[in-house]
Amino acid sequence: MTPLAADLLVLFRRDLRCFIREVEAFPDDATLWRTLPGIRNSAGNLALHVAGNLRLLVGAVLGGTGYQRDREGELNRREGSRAEVIAGLEGAILEVELGLKTVTEASLAAPFPMAVGGHQPATGRFLLHLASHLAFHLGQAGYLRRALTGDATSVGAMAIKDLVP
Repeated sequence: MTPLAADLLVLFRRDLRCFIREVEAFPDDATLWRTLPGIRNSAGNLALHVAGNLRLLVGAVLGGTGYQRDREGELNRREGSRAEVIAGLEGAILEVELGLKTVTEASLAAPFPMAVGGHQPATGRFLLHLASHLAFHLGQAGYLRRALTGDATSVGAMAIKDLVP
């Protein structure tokens, strides 16, 4: 594993674990799937989306896990248990760990092995994009939970202390 991959693993683990805490902070399963006017995706959808994204792009593409993604299902689902969503996020942690172990300096500089949206940026740059994509949706889920429940309690998202192994 390269130094960049090791640093990214710290970020992915931190933010996926925080996403798990966000999901757990919802008062019940039904609220996890609620939205507000003008917002299409629930926190449940966002969690499934980031888990599926990382399990495919890091786990399957880089790590060869064989994960098959259902992106449309992630974004169109409207019910399910918090436990089921958490299991998907936990699976993403494991698959990211496997995928990042395969990264070399040469692979970081090479185009990502799969075209995404018709593009193949350098693997290192794309992995940085995936980390910011996860953080973006984590923030959305936290904001949505607070708006839906009126509970401003933080789950400790993106804590600097969690950057120290």
